[in-house]
Amino acid sequence: MRTFEKNNSVRTHFNKTKIVATVGPASSSRDILRQLVLAGVDVFRLNFSHGSYDEHQKVINHIRDINEELQINTAMLVDLQGPKLRIGVIKGGEIFLEDGKELTITTTPCEGTIDQVYITYPEFPKDVKAGEPVLIDDGKIKLEVISTNREDKVLTRVIHGGPLTSKKGVNLPHTNVSLPCLTEKDLLDLDFALLNEVDWIGLSFVRSVTDIVELKDKIKLKKKQPKVIAKIEKPEAMDEIDNIIDMADGIMVARGDLGVEMPLEQVTLTQKLLVKKCLAASKPIIIATQMMESMINNFSPTRAEVSDVTNSVLDGADALMLSGETSVGKFPVQVISQMTKIIATVEATSYQYDRDSIPPSNPELKFIYNSIFYNACKMSAQANAKGIITMTHSGYSAFRIASQRPKASIFVFTDNKNLLNAMSLVWGVRTFYYDKYESTDQSIADTIELLKEQGFLMKDEVVINIASVPIYSRGKANMIKLGIV
Repeated sequence: MRTFEKNNSVRTHFNKTKIVATVGPASSSRDILRQLVLAGVDVFRLNFSHGSYDEHQKVINHIRDINEELQINTAMLVDLQGPKLRIGVIKGGEIFLEDGKELTITTTPCEGTIDQVYITYPEFPKDVKAGEPVLIDDGKIKLEVISTNREDKVLTRVIHGGPLTSKKGVNLPHTNVSLPCLTEKDLLDLDFALLNEVDWIGLSFVRSVTDIVELKDKIKLKKKQPKVIAKIEKPEAMDEIDNIIDMADGIMVARGDLGVEMPLEQVTLTQKLLVKKCLAASKPIIIATQMMESMINNFSPTRAEVSDVTNSVLDGADALMLSGETSVGKFPVQVISQMTKIIATVEATSYQYDRDSIPPSNPELKFIYNSIFYNACKMSAQANAKGIITMTHSGYSAFRIASQRPKASIFVFTDNKNLLNAMSLVWGVRTFYYDKYESTDQSIADTIELLKEQGFLMKDEVVINIASVPIYSRGKANMIKLGIV
């Protein structure tokens, strides 16, 4: 549901709920990436569990080239693999594990057979205990630990068997895994991502707020400014989720591993709780995994998948993420078109705006700014404003306004080039570069004129401007202006 001017340089319609698409063999060419952007992608995810640096570099270059060509701000999210446990190479490519049979898991590299397989987790024999489950391939195969020699071998029994192929993931829902959050591979991948100045870094398997602090410290040492997404896929993270949300710049509900690590019936409730908490904290949240998985092979989604996307939009998620659908699927562009259409239909009903706004309650200095943002959104609803226009250097005002989920479009002007793409992940936000600080009145006039020129505003439409008086006191919004274009 997007339209473009004849030169394809400006979008005149955007959904407020954003789309994150994972890049892979099916979507890494410049032509497909461009088609995905035109179909509705706001953020591209580079999954560093797969692919070489050369392959990722080509994708990054393509995305930057497309942004420049179309004059848009598509963001890039680099997803660090984290301490992902995997089975090694299987002899002949596949084995079949029968129920009730014994299987040895070793930390000594070998080709896997029906009797023994290798795991890429050196501390596995020391960490597991008898009776604990071992889940493989997203829980399709379930083993139970019989015994461990605490050195290099663990004897297990197959509870639910099936075909096992090389390098499948392993989950240990009842085991205290003693791996660092950032592996040696992650540190190398992080350096590559920072060198390329990507917009967001996704941290996998977050267990504690200290994991976020560690990553942010490493980013700070490199004097870079990407924002950090905490991927929630371990039950331990929920024990201190408020601190994690507070420290992270955004949250991802990674339902794949989360659905293996905790009972399936709890995943949806956890998703809804996290959306509610992120809205209250003004932090963006991504819903990920199996959104439209049937479209990896099929041309259209199932009714259940359409319902899943619809409910995620209604819950108030900032963004919905596609994984295999766009990375290895047969119909990557069609997936984005379908999701864009579903989102547009839901947002046209206005149901997602029928929620209680969150009034400011903090008696600190930020109460003044937050009150400005809150009341601007209330005023925009009363006046049926077309847009809320604000200026920011840190992104704070964009996050706060977006968290109120106003019906009006959110137009953010900034002199911070690091924000231009990053804000493409945030619900309803569109960013523009602006670095003039002559006067508040002049800046308001400039921003409205630019939005008129690009087709976002029309004569006689109502707009809300949020600004600082005087204009040079950046970061201190203290004025709301209601006007007509």
